Amino acid sequence: MTNPKILWVDDEIERLQPHIIFLNQKGYEVTPASNGFDAIHLVKQENFDIVLLDEMMPGMDGLTVLANIKEISPGLPIVMITKSEEETLMEEAIGKKIADYLTKPVNPSQILLACKKILEGKKLEKQMFNKDYRAEFGKIAMSLMEPLNSNDWTELYDKITELELETDNHPELNLHETLSNQKIECNVEFGKFIEKNYLDWINHTEGRPLLSVDVVRNWIKPLLAGGEKVVFVVVDCLRYDQWLMMENELKNYFKITTDFHYSILPTATPYSRNAIFSGLFPIEIERRFPELWQTGDDDDTSRNRYEKELLELQLQRLRLAEKIMRFDKIINTDDSKRLEKNILSYVQANDLTAIVFNFVDILAHSRADSRVLKELAPTEAAYRSLTGSWFKHSPLFEVFRLLSKQKVKIVLTTDHGSIRVLHETRVHGDKDTSTSLRYKYGRSLNANLKDAIYVDKPESWKLPRRGLNTTYIIAKEDYYFIYPTNFHKFKSYYYDSFQHGGISMEEMILPVVTLESKV
Repeated sequence: MTNPKILWVDDEIERLQPHIIFLNQKGYEVTPASNGFDAIHLVKQENFDIVLLDEMMPGMDGLTVLANIKEISPGLPIVMITKSEEETLMEEAIGKKIADYLTKPVNPSQILLACKKILEGKKLEKQMFNKDYRAEFGKIAMSLMEPLNSNDWTELYDKITELELETDNHPELNLHETLSNQKIECNVEFGKFIEKNYLDWINHTEGRPLLSVDVVRNWIKPLLAGGEKVVFVVVDCLRYDQWLMMENELKNYFKITTDFHYSILPTATPYSRNAIFSGLFPIEIERRFPELWQTGDDDDTSRNRYEKELLELQLQRLRLAEKIMRFDKIINTDDSKRLEKNILSYVQANDLTAIVFNFVDILAHSRADSRVLKELAPTEAAYRSLTGSWFKHSPLFEVFRLLSKQKVKIVLTTDHGSIRVLHETRVHGDKDTSTSLRYKYGRSLNANLKDAIYVDKPESWKLPRRGLNTTYIIAKEDYYFIYPTNFHKFKSYYYDSFQHGGISMEEMILPVVTLESKV
């Protein structure tokens, strides 16, 4: 491996010989230049790893040299060295994309540190991450041997997600498969935890985590009661890792506080999103809106058509009936553009502006049907990145930027997440059985209980009965249900797709984010 090559440009370069000797002893090859013209010529002739550039030189000043070098080699890192501490000069140099800025007099250790940070920073960061990851891997494995409560599982999922995003930054370490296998192990234990505790959660409020039914009461009510204007955003099917991609774009605009809630079961829109807006479990909604569960498919045009009314009724129960509310559902581009155009007037006219965004859910479903999307997002890392790219260029991001200049609190959450399904399991049922891949309801349902939870008494799970003899099955881990008919065809078609409705950390442990403008 060749020594890193440094070009040091200074009109008093002779006085810097002790520094150059020191760098040579540390394994760097230093080429001196006493003026900008020579420096530009050398950059054209040779390949350097870094440039140390004096700002104040006769003939051609450092900023001019900087601009010329960037034209020749845009990616070449440049450290500006100057006697001046003027803020405008620093800003101009930074604007021209310098890698670092040092003020004279500099000592050899300062120069060495700047070079190491730039030339070896990625390598050192990778080595440190690899070491830290191995330690975290062991901690996660040990934690699975201990009894965990809901807060422990939230913290564990948070840590795994952070590791996933860090691993995305170091693909050369080939840690994705190891981490993926560990997450699979975690979801096995998480499924056992939910199966053991979920019935207690929905029947006893003491000691349980906050659920879908608690979102409005715990995060929206205090703000409205305190006289705040609130924008309540529900992004359908948003996983925690996808939220972190969005957060990366929003952190410069808002002070962000992240909490979590658990989705009710099944982790599907007709159940969990209705529960958020109503503050009620599905069986309680069935009693008030019996027609909700009698006809139609599990989609936004049938069983979620009462969301506005459910939210209004919950506000009445929370003694907030006097608050003026607007409800919007954003399904397509025209809806998004209309919202972007009118969001400020909506906020001004209403105490609560509630908005549902369906894009992420559409993305998850579309990936199963689209060869192009599968190629664009073949992995979990690519799927996260695709979400981040969409958000960065979306009307939703523009809505947030507009709101960042207003005196308004934003609460963002989701009804459920999604999981990448990798294991099929056979299911039997009659012709009226529902079609969802991660949960089903109907009569005469039969599936491997190792892969799913069987619910023979819906009322005990606070689920709608939908008629006599209705039962439910809810998939655990990363299983998806396939009928024996055309088994291999549908096994192949849905393998490696993102689905929801079942029991996994990704589907159940959900962010609730409060955003407050920095203005």
